Amino acid sequence: MAKNNLVLGIDIGSHSVKVCQLKPSSGGKNAIIALGSAMLPEGSINDGNLESPEEVSDVLGRLLKNLKIKNKKIGFSISGYSVIVKKISLAIMKPAELEEHIMEEAEQYIPFDIDDVYIDFQDLHTSTQSDDRTDVMLVAAKKDVVDDYLNMFTSLKLTPVLVDIDGFAFQNSYKYNYSENENVALIDIGASKMNINILACGVSAVARDILLGSNLLTDELADALGVDIDEAEAIKIGTRQAPDMQKIIVQVFNKTCTRWVLEIKKAIDLYQANNPKFPLNHVILSGGGSKVVGLTNFLASETGVPVDLFNPFINLLYNRKKIDPVYLKSIGPEMAIATGLALRTSVI
Repeated sequence: MAKNNLVLGIDIGSHSVKVCQLKPSSGGKNAIIALGSAMLPEGSINDGNLESPEEVSDVLGRLLKNLKIKNKKIGFSISGYSVIVKKISLAIMKPAELEEHIMEEAEQYIPFDIDDVYIDFQDLHTSTQSDDRTDVMLVAAKKDVVDDYLNMFTSLKLTPVLVDIDGFAFQNSYKYNYSENENVALIDIGASKMNINILACGVSAVARDILLGSNLLTDELADALGVDIDEAEAIKIGTRQAPDMQKIIVQVFNKTCTRWVLEIKKAIDLYQANNPKFPLNHVILSGGGSKVVGLTNFLASETGVPVDLFNPFINLLYNRKKIDPVYLKSIGPEMAIATGLALRTSVI
């Protein structure tokens, strides 16, 4: 049997922590070993910052123990104000020359002190016979934020072997399960933020984080309806029916979701202005906020683009005796990032 070099994917959001462990299987596919999620105490994560490492460590440690996960090599992702993602156009260079140029010139692209960030980049190889320039995706992440996560994982005797960006982890899961050539907007709606990553022929063209999430809708429903947060959450995702309050629910939904749609349309307009030859074909939603009842239809009607919920398990195998298909369908949209991380390998 081939050695399993796939990392354990860990997605830590402001609302919950999600983990996914895969293994190589037959036909070049991967199989699910274990996956699950656990709620985090309120305020333990704030805009991607690890505010209470002890509480997060405790929740994650118990989740890994309950799932009986033994893999210590992990991949995790970050997003928020502490991360800068920028696409820049540069003359074609050899890899060593490109790295030297990026390190010398990065400060002009990054609004942080260069000594305070980790920097990485990827040549997207977009040059053509008529254009000798190439697009380069530049990423910078604040060292103190990343180091807090590294220290927390180390305290659990875990070995971080890769750090990704939320939107790119979602992209990795998308490419494994769907066509790579479609022009698609990948939108992950979490509890406190929204990640937008628009691909043109499989290459990231627009990437941004928006500080709007589904907790906003929960809070506004609770205030408008006079119910507690748990009941508002159930109404939001459609597991609790409230026909006598439907008029108020629709008003709150339209008000809040219109704000999401405006931000999404801004990103789509930017994409279409810069990529007129590659019209957007599809919008794919993930994250807990994507499960808001009626959101896919609302977004489709506002953008004029087909919208679907993401399923990260289309091309993954699993044992139906050990993993409930109904559970997979329910948790699927929330597992996009964790699954995208779990598909990555490490040879450390």
